[in-house]
Amino acid sequence: MFFAALVLLLLGFPVAFTFGGVALLFGVFAEGPDIFAFMPFRIYSIMENTVLMAIPLFIFMGIVLQRTNLAEQLLESMGKLFGGVRGGLAISTILVGALLAASTGVVGASVVAMGLISLPVMLKFNYDKQLTCGTICGAGTLGQIIPPSIILIILGDVMGIPVGDLFKAAVGPGVVLIGVYVIYILYTAYKNPEMAPAIPMDNDLESKGEQYIRALKAVLPPLVLILVVLGSIFAGIATPTESSALGGIGALVLAVLYKQFSWKMVYNSAMDTVKVTSMVFAILLGATAFSMAFTYTGGDLIIEEVLTQLPGEQMGFLILSMLVILFLGFFIDFVEISFIIVPMLAPVADTLGIAPLWFAILIAMNLQTSFLTPPFGFSLFYLKGVAPPEVSTMDIYRGVVPFIIMQTAIVLTILLFPGLYGLG
Repeated sequence: MFFAALVLLLLGFPVAFTFGGVALLFGVFAEGPDIFAFMPFRIYSIMENTVLMAIPLFIFMGIVLQRTNLAEQLLESMGKLFGGVRGGLAISTILVGALLAASTGVVGASVVAMGLISLPVMLKFNYDKQLTCGTICGAGTLGQIIPPSIILIILGDVMGIPVGDLFKAAVGPGVVLIGVYVIYILYTAYKNPEMAPAIPMDNDLESKGEQYIRALKAVLPPLVLILVVLGSIFAGIATPTESSALGGIGALVLAVLYKQFSWKMVYNSAMDTVKVTSMVFAILLGATAFSMAFTYTGGDLIIEEVLTQLPGEQMGFLILSMLVILFLGFFIDFVEISFIIVPMLAPVADTLGIAPLWFAILIAMNLQTSFLTPPFGFSLFYLKGVAPPEVSTMDIYRGVVPFIIMQTAIVLTILLFPGLYGLG
């Protein structure tokens, strides 16, 4: 089943129909059509799932914010503040990426926004092309681990973990990852100044005080939105679903403040939300059919038997599962991995006594890497789509390698030292 699904995906068939079609063929062949008798009940339970309601609302919030020129103002203000430091533009891109991640959670929107705004400026000031591309892709994928993240909502539902707990647990690794990115850029700029030069300051520019005020005005609105959304969850005032509704309203308020509000903008944002949400839920339905056929034909028992007998017990299972997810991330999207692979691994982790929260954060951080790994890393495609002709595909591929290594290193620290992050 896995081999057939992977071959069809590589041939370019749509993900949802691939998993659904493979499930239908193998399920009917192995057990007959009665195997899908309970499929309508599974679909209905997905429709009634209040946790999954947060997905379209957070997507709507992200798309509205994408249309408010939020990223442009943030990058402009941060660039002026850090421009005088070697690697300052790259550091400002990382920090803006973190803010966008926490306020929008949409990786594609972050990468495209920074590719359009930050990439030309960094190239203009003779930043190394590979470092520039790697920084933008790395910053853009922070939306995968920093709450409110769509992947954390999906994992919470699949693994039966409260989404609020996942959001809290993901903050530590997310902050550490941002710190590692900034240290890497500072070190690179210190060792090779020509790769990330300081921007020559113009005497006609605003005073430092005015720059700080402008930066504060640009940062404050999205920061307030982040505090409203995440603060309401962490304080126990609202569920993630309720806070996602607050986020949607907050994004519209910001659109008014940035003078970008119009009913046409709301309509277009709603239409884009429907398209993205439909894609996610279509994959979920296909994955549900796939997991039904796989489970009813005994596949889950075989996997459990093999994985529980691995040498090293807990650590052996964790290392193998992380390697499998990392390998699959080169070829398929995080949504498919979450809906297909994770439901097979989660019961084994439970049997071995692995803390669900620890396992979920390991998976989330690992899945973040799938956005950067060639040949099918989505961030690479997003950036290439908006990059000028002088930036080649190989520049992007080579640029993301250090960031993939850094992300993998953080996964290793979570695996080996979960206590540092309050996990395990």
